[in-house]
Amino acid sequence: MSNPRLRRVAVLVLEGAKPLDVGIPAQVFSTRASMPYEVRLCGAAPGLVTGGDGLSYHVADGPDALAWADIVFIPGYRFPGRDDPPPAVVDALRTAHHRGARLAAISTGAFALAATGLLDGRRATTHWHYTRALAARHPQVRVDENVLFVDEGSVLTSAGAASGIDLCLHILRGDLGVAASNHAARRLVAAPYRSGGQAQYVPRSVPEPLGEQFAATRQWALHRLGERLTLDLLARQAAVSPRTFSRRFVQETGYTPMQWVMRARVDLARELLERSQRSVEQIAADVGLGTGANLRTHFQRILGTTPSEYRRTFTPGE
Repeated sequence: MSNPRLRRVAVLVLEGAKPLDVGIPAQVFSTRASMPYEVRLCGAAPGLVTGGDGLSYHVADGPDALAWADIVFIPGYRFPGRDDPPPAVVDALRTAHHRGARLAAISTGAFALAATGLLDGRRATTHWHYTRALAARHPQVRVDENVLFVDEGSVLTSAGAASGIDLCLHILRGDLGVAASNHAARRLVAAPYRSGGQAQYVPRSVPEPLGEQFAATRQWALHRLGERLTLDLLARQAAVSPRTFSRRFVQETGYTPMQWVMRARVDLARELLERSQRSVEQIAADVGLGTGANLRTHFQRILGTTPSEYRRTFTPGE
């Protein structure tokens, strides 16, 4: 019998499923003490499913598993524009959504999700190579071709492969908080936070060593959030001019340098609110925001809530 305290995750494996796309949610939400989830792989029918890239999968459950799940992941699959999933799968996805389950597509899994009609009138994304095909096949979907993931509440979509990790960490952050998300990112040796609005890929005109240099600068800044950080200081650390740093930083992250620093400070404040008993004033000083009033202003603007309300969400019994 399933433990009712565990959140239930179904990974829907369709014909031609891409192995990395299948493995990401199965690994991120693996059942362990720090991850209160139960994961099941399912398909159009129980048994062997021929996957992409020379792999096949044996799934124990059919689409009835979607009636069990709180979250349904739809991994990407090969040749998504040719045929919609079997009607029983489409119906099961719609029923799961109407029941209250969240549906999350990775890469070309967006085509299967779009076949349900649940993306009509909503923003969505997929692997950059397939965005035009998705828009042509499902013209009612507002396809955003150059973001890592899109969260529309009960339906979520992500770009190709590794952005599935970003989507999973985003979901985990919403479910269990930033501390749990950061813990999972460390276990996966993944970036703890990349915004959904970040570009799917950096233009080729940006030299590869520069990207590595900016990653080092971001890591340097993360260890100094309590200190005064300015554009000039960050640019000097990256060994480029402030103008060049600003322009290319936006290309890499989707944020200006100081927007990124502010979000990093708010993210650190979230973790301290979850894991410590320090006051809002103390946390504001710890993360470089000076006063509690300043922290409250930016917390409300970025997260739509107050630090005190956020802390109550992660305090058992309150």
